[in-house]
Amino acid sequence: MVAANRRNGVPEPRLESLLAASRGHPRTVLPTVASVVTTVAALYFGREVFLPIAVALLLTFAIAPVVSWLKRAGVPRIAAVIASVAGAFAALSLFSFVVATQVSDLAQNIPVYQINILTKVRALKENGLGGGIISRLSGVIERVGQEIDRQEPQLPSAAQAPKREPIPVEVVAHEKPLEVLQNLIGPLISPLGSAGLVIIVVIFMLMEREDLRDRFIRLVGYGDLHRTTQALQDAGKRVGQYLLMQLVVNIIYAVPITIGLWVLGIPNALLWGLLALALRFVPYIGPIVGALLPLFLALAVAPGWSLLLWTAALFIVVELVTGNVIEPWLYGSHTGLSPLAIIVAAIFWTWLWGPIGLVLSTPLTVCLVVLGRHVPQFEFLDVLFGNEPVLEPHARLYQRLLAGDPDEATDHAEEMLEEKYLFQFYDQVAIPALLLGEQDRGRGVMDDEQRRQVADSAMTLVANLDDSAQQEAEEEEAEQAAEADDKKASEKKASDRKADDGKPAEEGDDEDEVDLPDGSGITVLCAGGRGELDDAAAAMLAQVLEVQGAEATRASFADLEPSAVRRLELEATDAVVIGFLNRQSTQHARFMVRRLKRLKPKLRVGIVFWSEIGNADDGAAAELAGTLNADFVAFGMVDAVTGALSSKAAVTLKPAHRRRRQPARRKQLQAAE
Repeated sequence: MVAANRRNGVPEPRLESLLAASRGHPRTVLPTVASVVTTVAALYFGREVFLPIAVALLLTFAIAPVVSWLKRAGVPRIAAVIASVAGAFAALSLFSFVVATQVSDLAQNIPVYQINILTKVRALKENGLGGGIISRLSGVIERVGQEIDRQEPQLPSAAQAPKREPIPVEVVAHEKPLEVLQNLIGPLISPLGSAGLVIIVVIFMLMEREDLRDRFIRLVGYGDLHRTTQALQDAGKRVGQYLLMQLVVNIIYAVPITIGLWVLGIPNALLWGLLALALRFVPYIGPIVGALLPLFLALAVAPGWSLLLWTAALFIVVELVTGNVIEPWLYGSHTGLSPLAIIVAAIFWTWLWGPIGLVLSTPLTVCLVVLGRHVPQFEFLDVLFGNEPVLEPHARLYQRLLAGDPDEATDHAEEMLEEKYLFQFYDQVAIPALLLGEQDRGRGVMDDEQRRQVADSAMTLVANLDDSAQQEAEEEEAEQAAEADDKKASEKKASDRKADDGKPAEEGDDEDEVDLPDGSGITVLCAGGRGELDDAAAAMLAQVLEVQGAEATRASFADLEPSAVRRLELEATDAVVIGFLNRQSTQHARFMVRRLKRLKPKLRVGIVFWSEIGNADDGAAAELAGTLNADFVAFGMVDAVTGALSSKAAVTLKPAHRRRRQPARRKQLQAAE
């Protein structure tokens, strides 16, 4: 039997919650061009102010967990903040000192590597590349140098003048000690001042974190404390977890890089490892930049090519292992950003704030996405940069059907069928998609050509899912066989237990499962009610009935017209199910029921008024079935299958009520004659 709530022990995915949460979702309001331009201009021209604050804010997110841990350990708040900030900036200072030392050592050894580079260039030229790109580039560079060194022609008067010996000139600097000190310290004032400002802002943010939180809530979210609190917690968790996990991943990435470069003999391996650690904070581009310099150095330090190949292999292997094993294992995609959003954010923040903006691009965009996820005014940010699907599954399917692309629709359907049964996909996604089409038809925004295109695409989707339906039918047969064996075994155990103590065995009942009946030996005709979209829904129902073991045939809405209905072969048919996407078709459904039951009185005829919510009220469905003289009325796929495969006897057709002429009226007619 088919369980409606689970498949092979796999819990239901978030499809139902997504469908429920998305219905009635308000339209996203995009900001005006003026507001966007104003915001970007303020960030660009005020970068001297906003950049230190942004750096301090992100460092606060990263250091806050350490401060909280120290406070729980009994350390006073002031001491915990100062110790955490001092430790963080001491680590950054040590990192900068080691990098500067390694760079200075590398600069002194660069002339030594020139010989190996020239040797490799000569080898390339000897192998036939001399007449190619290398010689052309060298020729261009040589001509440019000659043009620069060429002197302007002298005037005739100057040519006749006698040449004079150059007079030696010695430049003597008379700078005061204060000026020398100013020239040395001047370039350092700006970065040191920015660093000091960041440290002070971080300390005060950590000291006044609760007060800043309350002020932010009072400023933007006092009317909805729940949503604002959730936004702050989400932002702190996402950004803090991202920074911490990214640091752990980068360390795991940098350690084997450093060891591998040291083993290969690449000079300054510690420098390249530290740069790889820092540059990997830059998404996508950072690892490539971090690998280029060691590759160039491998080209320069060794006369052959093997060291270059081994270095490239080291970076490729470590990057593949880190990106495909370490990152998903530690934090997966908890940033909540789509890959395209990460790239676009990197370009935007780099243009806005330079290299520091590139490093800060991902955590800053995470904050914006969290803001858009919880604050309605900024919802467009979550739509643009978030990794959550912005279209509901049924709306996405309808868009593909409307575009005439059943192949992509099939791909999405097969992805869902990995966790869903076929009837669940049709009931929760495909039928609601056709209902959207029926709504557009009713509003007059869909012409006949578009309606036929949607119907044809839906029919193609059903045909493409035949293999999935066949596989599911085979699984259904295997489950039925296994259940039959289990039932025999349980009956034997029950009889043995009854023989032992004289008490009947209690059968387990799982209330969480809704089973569809077996359709073996039952023939059902599925037909559309009033249009091509109804025919597509009927084809989906027929395919589900085939999975359940029934013999299902299909008929078009045109086959039920009075002039064509007698041509239907109903001798071997047990039930006919007619589906309507338009809920206002009750009168038409009544005529069809009477028409079919006149042809075959013992025929079971069911009506399905397709709905997204299924049979919300069984009493209303039974009452409507009595009004239509139908054997059953359903509003969803489960009830339609259950009614079609039922073994109940057919409802007798009620006689039509005819108005009889009154006797007085007949006497008046006779007198008139």
